[in-house]
Amino acid sequence: MRLLLLGGPKFLGRAVIDHALGAGHEVTLFNRGKTDADLYPELERIVGDRDGGLDGLRGGSWDAVIDTSGYLPRLAAASANVLANSAAHYVFVSSISVYASFADRVDEAAAVATLSDPTSEDIEAEYGALKAACEVEIETCFPGRATHIRAGLIVGPHDPTGRFSYWPHRIAEGGDILVVAPVTRPVQFVDVRDLGSWLVTCAERRVTGTLNATCNWSFSDLLATSMEVTGTSVIAHEVAPAFLSEQAVGEWLELPLWIDERNPEWKHFMQVDTSRAAAEGLVARPLAETVAGTLALADRVDGVGLTRERETELLAAWASFQR
Repeated sequence: MRLLLLGGPKFLGRAVIDHALGAGHEVTLFNRGKTDADLYPELERIVGDRDGGLDGLRGGSWDAVIDTSGYLPRLAAASANVLANSAAHYVFVSSISVYASFADRVDEAAAVATLSDPTSEDIEAEYGALKAACEVEIETCFPGRATHIRAGLIVGPHDPTGRFSYWPHRIAEGGDILVVAPVTRPVQFVDVRDLGSWLVTCAERRVTGTLNATCNWSFSDLLATSMEVTGTSVIAHEVAPAFLSEQAVGEWLELPLWIDERNPEWKHFMQVDTSRAAAEGLVARPLAETVAGTLALADRVDGVGLTRERETELLAAWASFQR
């Protein structure tokens, strides 16, 4: 299979490339050539820009496209238009953030967010709605020939975000640790290597339609596995979400893998239905491999996760609150 990857090879792109090459496929890269340009020097590389620099794609021919870098509808439409007659299938990496509400457990048929301003390109404020609009543009250009992968939190080796990496690294330090009560609460994430290989599988099989791509764990799974992998022990203090909110603890970034479920619109954010993806072959590797890969190849990121000082202050305040 001749595969075109839209996006760089830093994180998810790297996992796609590694699996595709291992499966014997030919891979062409299309990106600006500004990030990790020294990786995969043996591959064909088309240097361009999704915003007005698509000429290098014209006249090519591919069996499938995997798009890991589509965020704005007009740019998704532009690339899909150029490729509509030169690629047989299009796999688009969307996001579970497309859904309008998580008040109930969502599946792929649930309502998606819409742009408050159709001209908005504010990715930070309108991320989910923009991704949903990208899906529409790509389906328009590839009717019945597209896979829309609504990915959950992507984790593992080379993760640049720190949104998962915080936990294995923090647990490796041992000692008293703040966790959100209850420790058995569900969490969802997907190892980048599992997602990358499955994207290639979807391209090979020409899977069509929309699929939620994440995997199901509990936070206690992550805690226990991280202790096992690192050989450390921690004293986990389960802190009530209401207390964390009163202390102005930031969800998701300051305390990764936490969204305050007392907000009814986010109650089931970590319980997205994944049955269709599982039926199409998405499988989670052992969690120990994800934790070990994260520790080896994904550092903590400044500004993501509690600082030790902040954590100590919160634990002291929680202990005082309970007395």
